[in-house]
Amino acid sequence: MWRPTRESRAGTVGRTMFGRNKSNRAENILVLGLGGVGQYLINRLARDGHAMTAIEKDRRLIQSVEGDVDARLIQGDALQAKCWKEARASDIDYLIAVTDNDAVNMLASMIADRSGIKRKIARIRSLDLGSKGSILSPEDMRIDLVIHPEDLTAREIVRLINIRAGSVMIDIGQGQMRVVATRVQESSPLAHKLVKDISYAYRDFRFRIVSLARGVTTIIPDGDEEVLPGDQLFMLARTEDLPRLMDLGGVESEQHHRVMILGGGLVGSRIAELLDDSFTVKLIEQDERRAEELSDQLEHVEVLHGDGSNADTLTRAGLLEMDTLVTATRNNETNIMSCLLAKKLMGELDSGKNVRHSKTIALVNKEEYLALAGTMGADIALDKKVLAANEIVKYIRRGKLLSVAHLHGFDAEVVEIVADEGSPITRSPLRRMRGLRGKVVIGGVLRDDEWRIAVGTTQIEPGNRAIAICRSHELKELQNLFLG
Repeated sequence: MWRPTRESRAGTVGRTMFGRNKSNRAENILVLGLGGVGQYLINRLARDGHAMTAIEKDRRLIQSVEGDVDARLIQGDALQAKCWKEARASDIDYLIAVTDNDAVNMLASMIADRSGIKRKIARIRSLDLGSKGSILSPEDMRIDLVIHPEDLTAREIVRLINIRAGSVMIDIGQGQMRVVATRVQESSPLAHKLVKDISYAYRDFRFRIVSLARGVTTIIPDGDEEVLPGDQLFMLARTEDLPRLMDLGGVESEQHHRVMILGGGLVGSRIAELLDDSFTVKLIEQDERRAEELSDQLEHVEVLHGDGSNADTLTRAGLLEMDTLVTATRNNETNIMSCLLAKKLMGELDSGKNVRHSKTIALVNKEEYLALAGTMGADIALDKKVLAANEIVKYIRRGKLLSVAHLHGFDAEVVEIVADEGSPITRSPLRRMRGLRGKVVIGGVLRDDEWRIAVGTTQIEPGNRAIAICRSHELKELQNLFLG
């Protein structure tokens, strides 16, 4: 049955930082499942001006969100024809199947394809389904984007560990351009200097400071921004100039970076597998049988049987020698408290003499626990439902974007995009562009099959590829800047 909600905002036309929004119309999106991912998606996408419809079997979930979401709510089975008829499937642009049942999500994608829905997104937990070499491919199931929450979370954690180890973070522009991250020390030649002065001082090779994180604040810097000790810098350069940039920024790859993982479930074991041959990894699993299985599966990982929430276990396992601790058990409280315990153990032994300071990453399964984890000891807290939802939002938002990479924890996106004929970005050199200052950095442009670092005099021409950096919530406005 259909349930009315507040008046839709889908038709609203508002001002953007580059002028009026040029989107032709609001897209109609059908969400299957009102669990954590479904609710999060509806709220996020409704704010973007999309017309939202949701199908949910559980009456209690429908009742719990009534009046709080800007969507048409239909109670019923996601595979029933009457529900698809109520949802007016022929008018839908995107299907997002995020029920708790992989089979339902896959079958719904096939139904959506038969109904003429052009874009299908499905959450599938099993890595064996929809991957290369599996019996059923995404094409067989008519799915355009497959979301594997556990694999997505594991890969995000591995990326964060690579940042911590000083590794190259993002390849973009067909591998010709790269973004690296570094923490600015007091002794750094970049400390206490303006961005424009840094560019001038090192003009013999081109690079751009494209974003910086200061505490919990993400800054898209202009030339007058001062770089301070403690800032986390993100710098874009051509791959060939990377060694010089890493030397300048003090970026040193830690060849012996050590990682400890608590929990050998789907996420923990996947992290260990991805790190297996590049880092020193220890994994602690409480279930003895599971620990034995992982010991056989992970050739280069030291698997230990024990309780990771116990101080003695952590100490004996070598916590004080670790660079990064990841808590990925199935229990939110255990993950948060283990991070707190690790910080306490490190603090008690910190005499200022060569004591390692482990960074902690906690996996939580409730959005409201993210802030709690951060205040209680975790340096970074991740919710796999939010990560999955963010990946879906990014896919829908990207439009003509060729690629998008999220700087997790820093509220910024690195994108590759093509400039349309007549688009605002092509009308004048970058230094004359109104609305860019402090909001968008154009880092590079492709000319004559060669990527070049963009400067104030750079003129983007129609058809040029560009690399741009903006805050996550301004991705839509960045697109408008490049659209004709």
